[in-house]
Amino acid sequence: MSQQTPGTPEPEDPRPAGEQPDPYAQPAPGAQPDPYTQPAPGAQPDPYAQPGPQGYGQPQPPYGQQPGGQPPYGYGPATVSPSEERTWAIFAHLGGVFLSFLVPLIIWLVYRERSRYLDDQGKEALNFQITLAIGYVVSFVLMFVVIGFFTFFAVWVCSIVFAILAAVACSRQEWYRYPLTIRFIR
Repeated sequence: MSQQTPGTPEPEDPRPAGEQPDPYAQPAPGAQPDPYTQPAPGAQPDPYAQPGPQGYGQPQPPYGQQPGGQPPYGYGPATVSPSEERTWAIFAHLGGVFLSFLVPLIIWLVYRERSRYLDDQGKEALNFQITLAIGYVVSFVLMFVVIGFFTFFAVWVCSIVFAILAAVACSRQEWYRYPLTIRFIR
């Protein structure tokens, strides 16, 4: 017998006296299942049932909220090995012979924050190519006076000779400076 408060009638059990409840029976619609009965062996839990109390553990955060604070910052730019520094510095100096200021500009923009050496040599090659571009423009204007053909040839020879000297210096990891170069980018 269960304990009840005095004055309340005892609920009627629809089963005959002494009969055990059927472990495989479904509860009546709207009826609450008995919380003290054990599930039948091999019975699956009801996937639509409401979960019971969580106990004394920490409540789970809602889906939209992430625990913790800000995500960690990303890594800084990767450093460049000495052999890669030499290779890219040589490309910066020799690339200007074929594509003017475009190759030194791209190499300088990509590697300027990763290596002091490539930052310096990229700027140096870029400044030299800009100075040569000014020399080519002046030579083109002077072609109307015939002397421009000679100055154009002189600028072209200087671009090849000094680019080769710069590439050789970079292969020895030296900090090369072009002569007669205007330093537009410092």
